[in-house]
Amino acid sequence: MLVHNWRAVLKRAWSVRLMALALLLIIIEPVYNFVAATWVSRNIYIQLGMSAVAGLLAVAAIVARIFVQQKISGDLNGKPPAEG
Repeated sequence: MLVHNWRAVLKRAWSVRLMALALLLIIIEPVYNFVAATWVSRNIYIQLGMSAVAGLLAVAAIVARIFVQQKISGDLNGKPPAEG
């Protein structure tokens, strides 16, 4: 079941933004490995850095998910956020 303001959550939630960045890095990593294997020498530090940053972004997304974001969550007393 979706939350009532799922469009606002997709647009404004930091957890969604951070997971999108982590996904981008996860997608870029095999592309980098292919390019590095064919044209340039592979650098293990770049691979480790990309994996570490993707992991840190995933952890940051988990942390961001548990914090209240006023523009999305509204007041703490259960009111829905203002539309618009």
